[in-house]
Amino acid sequence: MEIVESILDLPVQDPAEQEFSSADLTWTKFGTAEHHDDVALIPYARVDEFIIGECSSVECPTRFHIERGRKRSMGCLKEYKSDEYLEYRLYWCSFGPENYGEGGGVLPSRRYRLNTRNRAARPQSMRGCTCHFVVKRLYARPSLALIIFNERRHVNKSGFVCHGPLDKDAIGPGAKKIPYISNEIQQQTMSMIYLGIPEENVLEKHIEYVQRYGGSDATVSTLASQYVRKLGMIIKRSTHELDLDDQASIRMWVERNKKSIFFYQDTSETDPFILGIQTEWQLQQMVRFSHRSLIAADSTFGIKRLKYPLCTLLVFDSRQHALPVAWVITRSVAKPDMAKWMKALLDRARSVDPGWKINGFVIDDASMEIDPIRDAFCCPILFSIWRVRRSWLRNVVKKCSNIEVQREIFKRLGEIVYSIWGGVDISVALEELTLDFVDQSAFMEYFKSTWVPKIEMWLSTMRALPLASQEASGAIEAYHVKLKTKLFDDSHLGALQRVDWLVHKLTTELHSAYWLDRYADESDSFLNVKEEYVASTSWHRALQIPDSAVTLDDKNHLFAKVASQKDSSRTHLIWNPGSDFAFCDCAWSMQGNFCKHVIKVNMICENAKGYKPSMSFWSFREILMDLWKKPMDDSIGLDESVAWTHQMLDQIKQLVELNNSNDIGVVVNSMPLKWISKKGRTFVGIPASLPTLPSTSSKSIAKNLQKNRKRKRLSRIR
Repeated sequence: MEIVESILDLPVQDPAEQEFSSADLTWTKFGTAEHHDDVALIPYARVDEFIIGECSSVECPTRFHIERGRKRSMGCLKEYKSDEYLEYRLYWCSFGPENYGEGGGVLPSRRYRLNTRNRAARPQSMRGCTCHFVVKRLYARPSLALIIFNERRHVNKSGFVCHGPLDKDAIGPGAKKIPYISNEIQQQTMSMIYLGIPEENVLEKHIEYVQRYGGSDATVSTLASQYVRKLGMIIKRSTHELDLDDQASIRMWVERNKKSIFFYQDTSETDPFILGIQTEWQLQQMVRFSHRSLIAADSTFGIKRLKYPLCTLLVFDSRQHALPVAWVITRSVAKPDMAKWMKALLDRARSVDPGWKINGFVIDDASMEIDPIRDAFCCPILFSIWRVRRSWLRNVVKKCSNIEVQREIFKRLGEIVYSIWGGVDISVALEELTLDFVDQSAFMEYFKSTWVPKIEMWLSTMRALPLASQEASGAIEAYHVKLKTKLFDDSHLGALQRVDWLVHKLTTELHSAYWLDRYADESDSFLNVKEEYVASTSWHRALQIPDSAVTLDDKNHLFAKVASQKDSSRTHLIWNPGSDFAFCDCAWSMQGNFCKHVIKVNMICENAKGYKPSMSFWSFREILMDLWKKPMDDSIGLDESVAWTHQMLDQIKQLVELNNSNDIGVVVNSMPLKWISKKGRTFVGIPASLPTLPSTSSKSIAKNLQKNRKRKRLSRIR
């Protein structure tokens, strides 16, 4: 198209239609070869009709708001060009500029809400649309208006259609009609649809919450009903395959979901594939629940069945349930690669709360590199035995048919683990185990091939690191079981080798399930969901068993019995009570899980004589004994022991004070404050003494204040 350099060469267009749009005009390139825009000249009196027609586009219905405007008075310019303006207005599509939808980077955001009739109807409708145009009322010819279109397509910064019927991921274009729907209501509705709740129930809940904002008239209910049905259709039609090639599909997903990614590294000759996923809600939960608390890792999920193993970072919420706050998909466990995504995760958390810090990191794999964790989070590392316990128990049950043999083998395996603090020769213990159960060839072959080559590494890690409690191990295991149920059902077996399928399942169904669990618990709604959530860990189920239902073998401490709460005629037998390797005959335990009966019996055994303490308590006691055994002389080792002891003592005092206090305000007021930068003030601590200011007369202070005010006024004038 030929570029026109003068407005005088443009024809004035006056379409016959009452309302017209850009499609009804002939556009001309105006400017220079280096910089030019699409322009058209129309009567100024028809500008409003053009804007109405542009808003009524069938493909992308929208509204346009005035982003910027300027005016001049006639006669203020002595010399002017043909394109000088008398009035200038920049109109922007109300589905932009913020990007709350999928696709593209975040565009610059207005710092205030424009109080105009054309502003966006819903805050969450801003999806990063870059469509905008300028209307100039010409200074030389006030009866004409020059329309300059900078971007005619309703696309985001990445070039994807971001609203309207052509947008597969959009919820609907009705910015003028649909009632206000907050992010919380939208997420709640999506979660219920993903979890398979009937549409009638979803609609009932959705209308109930929407009416809090839009009233209870029939129009609101009708539009809300349409919203739910369309959202359900979009979710049903959504697919993980954005491209037939898995790698290309993942690149497209990453491009569309930048706000949900904290680290991405594509496969190359030198670098492995790494994808770190964390939604905004997960970031909020991580900062909320892990500050001065723990983060745990379910580190090697799907190592045999998925294309890339999945590592999940978990926090323990207000009920001490494991809540996924980040997913990392990669095959690499090398230190440099782990350091990359851990630093990115730390930086993201610190961007929300500069004072964010965790007190410990729980790992479940002895082969996991711990140096990147220490370098990034600067915290102690704990070890959870749930993975080794689960693996051993499942294979004992699977490969040994006699239940008495199962009990004895599992007990002997537990004794080997407990012997790490007893100075027992591990090789001798393993040899005795092999000889005693030589007839159990299936299990012994599995154990020799899978565990004997690496058991020394696992036992050394257990000996070197503090061990996590049964409650923490049970919570991590509960998440692992739920994840396995969601991913490894029969309907998805053909998609396990696609990364885009895994990402889709994590960010839709699993994310929605945990979001709804937390929402139901905190809002005291969806009571059936809340009940299932509260009882989702064996620890909480164990708390519901009364002490009277447990009977101990006081003579030899060989077994315990727990009466069933559902069937009073049934009793569960727990072998090796008090041990983390206790064996129960219930169906849940026979699948390799920490069951509520074992946990309840171990709770009772903690206060009974003649039973072993839990491995976590034994580990804690050994750490204290190691500190106590430091040489009592003037060595640096003694200094380190004293420093560690005082640090632990201060923390224990604070916890005891907080636990015993009935008024949290008293505890908070007694805490010291630490003043850092203005933007990042925190309540962590305060220097014991503050430097005194040099003495200054009141007259000199007043003079300095006057000088500062004068400088500020001058800077504003400039």
